[in-house]
Amino acid sequence: MSATSTGDQADADPRRWWGLVVIALAQLMVVLDATIVNIALPSAQRDLGISDGDRQWVITAYTLAFGGLLLLGGRIADLVGRKRTFVIGLVGFAAASALGGAATGSGMLFGARALQGAFAAMLAPSALSLLTTTFTDPKERGKAFGIYGALAGSGAAIGFIVGGLLTEYLNWRWCLYVNIPVAVVAVIGALVLLHDRPRHPGARLDVPGVLLGCGGLVAIVYGFSEAEPRGWTDALVLTFFAAGVVLLTTFVWWQTRARTPLLPLHILKDRNRAGCFLTMGLAVIGMFGLFLFMTYYLQVVLAYSPVQTGLAFLPLTASIIIGSTQISARLINRVPPRALMAPGMLLASAGMVILTRMTVDSAYATEILPALILMGLGMGLTFMPVFSTATAGVAPQDSGVTSATLNTSQQVGGSIGTALLNTIATTSSTAYLTAHVTDPGGRAQTAKVAVVHGYTVAIWWAAAIMLLAGLIAALMVTAKPSRHGAPAHTPVPESVA
Repeated sequence: MSATSTGDQADADPRRWWGLVVIALAQLMVVLDATIVNIALPSAQRDLGISDGDRQWVITAYTLAFGGLLLLGGRIADLVGRKRTFVIGLVGFAAASALGGAATGSGMLFGARALQGAFAAMLAPSALSLLTTTFTDPKERGKAFGIYGALAGSGAAIGFIVGGLLTEYLNWRWCLYVNIPVAVVAVIGALVLLHDRPRHPGARLDVPGVLLGCGGLVAIVYGFSEAEPRGWTDALVLTFFAAGVVLLTTFVWWQTRARTPLLPLHILKDRNRAGCFLTMGLAVIGMFGLFLFMTYYLQVVLAYSPVQTGLAFLPLTASIIIGSTQISARLINRVPPRALMAPGMLLASAGMVILTRMTVDSAYATEILPALILMGLGMGLTFMPVFSTATAGVAPQDSGVTSATLNTSQQVGGSIGTALLNTIATTSSTAYLTAHVTDPGGRAQTAKVAVVHGYTVAIWWAAAIMLLAGLIAALMVTAKPSRHGAPAHTPVPESVA
């Protein structure tokens, strides 16, 4: 059966919009889980007796497994079927969440979070590729990707809100248990509503590619995770960076020779797709920096409760949803993708610049809120066309691995953003404190000022990185509006460079 007829059948299904709800639920769960535990972390640390040195593993175990195994998860979706991989990912994610919620010690919790990340690496690419093959009509594709982009962009912020509510009114364990009912609903919906294509007979998994590619990604993500507590010049950090570069370089060489490559290189050689991958990675560096600093700023500096902190992110979430579903989704068929992505990054960068004026007693309504709204609108304008453009015109057998590559740029960008911007903030705070402490009696107040100074310096860097993302989108993404270009379901031939 041709890709066109498959797409037409999917479009003819009157239940496809309910299928989108199922896909959106799964995507929200995966993105939300990267941050929902952040606010619950202090409670979990006290309850399980986790040391300060080890507490980062509650976050790192998830991001390491997720980011490192995404390429494998994407290729599994292509080989065994997207729907089957999607359901397996949901069931595994729910089971891992139950294990983490019932954790009796730190090791059990770390292991459960790593399992969550591994199943998320199966779930995220299969969700995006199901969306890609279900909605092929340009108009419907715009609406569907608008909703998907809104959830991808706002999921982390929603995680703070839900995490704050659950931690304050129940306990930290519910930040993990909450995934179980969501996954059950999504599994039932997937079995009833989602369709799949037959698997390709004779398809094989590129085992050397898996070892080299996933090993390289794990090494890079782990290196960035350890750069935060250890410092960039630490021998272990440098060793993992070097190992990651060597493994990924070898991986690229192997992909040119493998019979069934894990990542067909023609996916990366496409100018529009490469531009989208780079734009996504750089945008997420800035976004994760914002989440990191604003969480600490609101709770530690302004003394907000977990619930207040979560609610403070609500305007950001609403702005991302508006930017994605009401602006990008309506314009994607009328203007080139870069006409949304570049201005979106400019808006987000402007929001960051406003935040550089933060002080120890800034007013939320006049100094924080405008920045969050601009940031949200910018991310909403950017994420939707990135997802739509990066997955358009991909051969059906490559849709899973293309989705995985886009998710990988998101995860690696988040790891880099957290480590890089936190290091900049810490270094700047220390330098400020050293230069300004003259009276030991006033050290506490000066220390608070120094922390905020470190945040603002790092936010300047985040603003510059987002401007660079906008520049890359403007120069590299040359795709035309969907209605003027090739139909979304027209596959890219295997030989296209």
